[in-house]
Amino acid sequence: SWRNNWPQLSTYFKYPGEIRKLIYTTNSIENFNRQLRKVTKSKTIFPTDDALFKMLYLAMTDATKKWTGKSWEWGQTLDQLCIYFSDRITPEDIE
Repeated sequence: SWRNNWPQLSTYFKYPGEIRKLIYTTNSIENFNRQLRKVTKSKTIFPTDDALFKMLYLAMTDATKKWTGKSWEWGQTLDQLCIYFSDRITPEDIE
């Protein structure tokens, strides 16, 4: 099926590495949200809001222990976003 959809899939490769990294790292955010949902889904009722917050806090600290990675080059990423999406974002928008 990827061959039939290659024009849509190959769009990803027209962007420089900074923007591609931004695109594929959104999966990390989705993964984090999935981990939080997994914890809350197993319990149908929380006695108080604080109980829910504590459960989410513990799940968050557990999830973030596994995070490793390089620091993000936001300056380069922002420059690339301004170039490729000049009709949507400008450096003045960020300031």
